Amino acid sequence: MARTTNNTDGFTPEERAAMKEHAAELRAAKRRDGKKELEAQACLDKIAELSDADRAIAERIHALVAAHAPSLSAKTWYGMPAYARDGQVICFFQPASKFKARYGTFGFNDGALLDDGNVWATSFAVTELTAADEAFLGGLIERAAAQA
Repeated sequence: MARTTNNTDGFTPEERAAMKEHAAELRAAKRRDGKKELEAQACLDKIAELSDADRAIAERIHALVAAHAPSLSAKTWYGMPAYARDGQVICFFQPASKFKARYGTFGFNDGALLDDGNVWATSFAVTELTAADEAFLGGLIERAAAQA
């Protein structure tokens, strides 16, 4: 997919929108003052706004995180459903529609404890979720959420 921008800063309109969403999320988080219920509701609201295909995947991922890592808190991050430990995003779902991509991705950040040798995957393309896929991701989510 060709990267097209309408400005001179090198960001696509979708990337600029995500940055603006993140700034708004940070302002809202200050107002919520750590109220996890409000952040969790913002995550559910963001999932509800997604297209049918993205929403179905996001709902399953949300359920997987709740089942395999109940210690993680749901929130939004750059306008995407995300799951954090002590405010640090551990994993997130990037819907295909967010950046007009061919597929959504489920990714992990630095705080995820997935280290496996010198090279390991931190993001996975997701077009649908079978029971086997859910078992695979569930295992990764458990590892990612484990305390060091």
